[in-house]
Amino acid sequence: MRASELTKKIKEQDGEDAKEGKLGTTNNINVGDGLYLRRLPSGTRKWVFRYTNFARKRVWFTIGSYPHLSLAQARGEAARLNADIENGKDPSAERKRDQQETVKTVEQLFLDWYQHDVSRRLKNPQIPQRIYRKEIAPHIGKLALKEVNARDIRAIIHKVANSGRNATANDALMVCKQLFKHAIKLNLMDYSPAQAFTMSDAGGQEQSRKRILSLDELEILFRVLRKHRDQFVRENYLAIALLVHLGVRKNELIAAMWDEIDFDERVWRLPSERSKTDVAITIPLSATSLEWFTELKVRACGSPYVFPSRRASKRRGYISSDTLNHAIAKLFGQKVDSQKQPTANLLGEAGLEHFTVHDLRRTCRSLLASLGVPSHIAERCLNHKLKGVEGIYNRHDYLNERREAFEKLACILTPIINDMPNVIPLTKQYA
Repeated sequence: MRASELTKKIKEQDGEDAKEGKLGTTNNINVGDGLYLRRLPSGTRKWVFRYTNFARKRVWFTIGSYPHLSLAQARGEAARLNADIENGKDPSAERKRDQQETVKTVEQLFLDWYQHDVSRRLKNPQIPQRIYRKEIAPHIGKLALKEVNARDIRAIIHKVANSGRNATANDALMVCKQLFKHAIKLNLMDYSPAQAFTMSDAGGQEQSRKRILSLDELEILFRVLRKHRDQFVRENYLAIALLVHLGVRKNELIAAMWDEIDFDERVWRLPSERSKTDVAITIPLSATSLEWFTELKVRACGSPYVFPSRRASKRRGYISSDTLNHAIAKLFGQKVDSQKQPTANLLGEAGLEHFTVHDLRRTCRSLLASLGVPSHIAERCLNHKLKGVEGIYNRHDYLNERREAFEKLACILTPIINDMPNVIPLTKQYA
């Protein structure tokens, strides 16, 4: 087929399909020797090559776009592909192998690992992604795989550990181990530069945290937060309040959507896909927490998220999982922004020992116990699965009992968080 004949064939095909209303469909013109010119539903055309692989399956192999690739060039490529097949090669398999060989740097390795493993396997793939971006990429992201050695891994984990973040150092080591294991799996490396390191080389054996804030400490905390509103915005303040009051996990709260909050029924229906335990739960809301959600609804300005992202450039619609951590860390005088100098240790100077956002969940559990809430009710308030035989046979939701527990908790937290004396009614709003 000559080029002029191909042009004529294209016009005839488009004319016939236009009459039959098929221009928005895929259609092929057989050029010969396995070469076809394919029209896509969008109207664009591509050169494709059809062959049968060794598994006796028909394969369509894209060569290039038309008219960017001429008829003569497409025929030449088809002839080369036919020769490869005669020599025992599979064009599609060869292309995939070539694509894998483009993974030459640590950054390219991470992208491949994230796409083909992490994003499919993990419920929260953003966690190892954040560890890589913050702790690993700045050191070795641009290095070729063959240039990375054990000293690079040691430098990464020691820098994190020396900053006082032992748990993060262990996380960074774990990400490095899994990342380079992925490289070995793809035959991109013969050994892992992270293999010889253990937790003792990074952050050491992690101890279970026992930090619980007392009521006096909570009073100090919220007083400092109110005093420094220029550094701790109102949305963050209400988020901390809800974490202490409801005992939910941070990521469950910051990603909450308004269609989960039922103001009429006074409940928050947390779906299973957003629960760490993969179990949905209906969380009863006290009058105080409803007031906070009502204020957040106004501040959300129509966003479907309770805590919408504060930057238009962010790809997701809600605040980062680091937002609250960084806001608290700044008030402890810690440096969280490489471009800015740390501020004064405002919380420490007020008499507070260091705590993390997750300690607020433990604090909620402790407060419930101090109020005489039965253990099994308090555990269900935190969406913990009941242990042992009781967990197997006792599937009761305890919604009413949990509502009563949260109302009791609101009675002692509301005066502290809303900054009013105990004699003021619970329903009075914070001005």
